[in-house]
Amino acid sequence: MASATLKIFLVFGDPKRLRIAELSNWTGKAVAGPRNEIEKVFGREESTNSGVYFLTGVDPVTNNPAIYIGEAESIRDRIKGHLGKDFWNQIVFFVSKDENLTKAHTRYLEGRLIEIAKLADRAVLMNSQISGSKLPESDREDMEIFLEKMQQLLPALGVEVFVPTISIQAKEEKRELLICKIKDILATGYLTPNGIVVLSGSKAVLHERDSAKKYSGVLAYRHKLIDEKSLIEQNNTLVFTKDVEFSSPSAAAAAIHGGSANGLLAWKTQDGKPLKELETI
Repeated sequence: MASATLKIFLVFGDPKRLRIAELSNWTGKAVAGPRNEIEKVFGREESTNSGVYFLTGVDPVTNNPAIYIGEAESIRDRIKGHLGKDFWNQIVFFVSKDENLTKAHTRYLEGRLIEIAKLADRAVLMNSQISGSKLPESDREDMEIFLEKMQQLLPALGVEVFVPTISIQAKEEKRELLICKIKDILATGYLTPNGIVVLSGSKAVLHERDSAKKYSGVLAYRHKLIDEKSLIEQNNTLVFTKDVEFSSPSAAAAAIHGGSANGLLAWKTQDGKPLKELETI
């Protein structure tokens, strides 16, 4: 993505309350706010415009992050129809400052955003049906640029469900491969801006150590990976069936070791240097 200057206006001075966000040299604008202040969001003139919106919260069934992605000719009117859904606690919506987003544009953006969210697989999609819209080539290219700008802004507004586990930048850049080993169990991975990715084919111990019982998060996440078949039993070990991103090296090492582990010491370069030494300034 191209570099850009981000401006976020805190309407009430609080970064968790109503925010207006813009990027330099872009006609788009984002409005974000908490559900308990939805009347203040509705009070914004931008809410009467056409655009795309995101309702974010937690799925009550899985307790995982959840998102609803939609589009509307009037954001405010459409959101009123979502007040019966209780999973969401934050709203973010995007409009065009030159009011140049047509129904076909917003439907195209909605479809593309659902596609991207499915690929990223970071949240439960509360609506997974892709409507989409066919656009002339020139309009489609304009909307792809609009989409790119949205993806730059969304993480700054607390919406990270569109960030791919393995970013394009990570694929293009040369990354240092790290190794986490316990006895004959070997896992490989690399650092990312969000933590660390453990690569498909890596192995983890089959049985948790007693120390894992003191760390419920270790057990819970391992069991989640097993339930969703991201970790499967094979030859008395567990094997990662896909690349999995963890929030920290220690979280990844704990899942691999089956108990508590210091990721800064457990993860090493291929020549044996601990991650802790790599981060020494």
